[in-house]
Amino acid sequence: MRLIDSHCHVDGPEFDLDRAEVLERAREAGVARALVIGMWRGPGDFGRVLEVCRAEPGRLFPTVGIHPHDCGRVPPEDWALLEALAARPEVVAVGETGLDYHYDHSPRDAQRAAFERQLALAARLRKPATIHLREAHGDAVAILRAANPAAGAGAVIHCFTGNRAEAEEFLALGLSISVSGVVTFRTASALQEAVAIVPLERLLVETDSPFLSPVPLRGKRNEPARVKLVCEKVAELKGLAPDDVATATSRNAERLFGLPA
Repeated sequence: MRLIDSHCHVDGPEFDLDRAEVLERAREAGVARALVIGMWRGPGDFGRVLEVCRAEPGRLFPTVGIHPHDCGRVPPEDWALLEALAARPEVVAVGETGLDYHYDHSPRDAQRAAFERQLALAARLRKPATIHLREAHGDAVAILRAANPAAGAGAVIHCFTGNRAEAEEFLALGLSISVSGVVTFRTASALQEAVAIVPLERLLVETDSPFLSPVPLRGKRNEPARVKLVCEKVAELKGLAPDDVATATSRNAERLFGLPA
């Protein structure tokens, strides 16, 4: 089985003590490559994503973005820094960006403006966007319809947790959908129904580690090796072999993010 974890945070401090062991476990589980999501952490600071990915060339691929939780606190000069970092050739996507109306850590108007700004940056750079959404479906669809990332390099709804109707709206916009360990949760019946109807060629799998560890490891620190459990659940829902889902989702990630085949 050859897998790509399309969204993880292994550059974070949660992995500072055992990052090498975590990545070795991923390799043993068949996770050939992973996208590491670099996010703004404070003034002048986008974390260690470039450093961590340089240590694993051809295996770890960085993105950079400003999360909706933080966009209300970002100084103007860090928007310029984001543009410079996102333009680097090794950076494969812009994000994660998006809207989060569950926590509202940033004002909603600031979230919408930051989302639009990062979608425009992705369009200028001809790079895809990786999108975080929570309880903001209507506003997100309106912004995405206006930005139309599918006409450029594309976009993915990361950690999709919506229902069938929401999935169909994103598919109609030409977007990809990425599924995390949430799909294994007992309470995720609406999500499971949605995943069953998403065309295989539009699906990606991810861990969002260190968050959202799948059943039977729910509540523990997540890591990229566990994307295999997500793949197996998707295969069950779609009536396919896990190897077929692994191959298809890996090809989808390669195509969307411009990774070497």
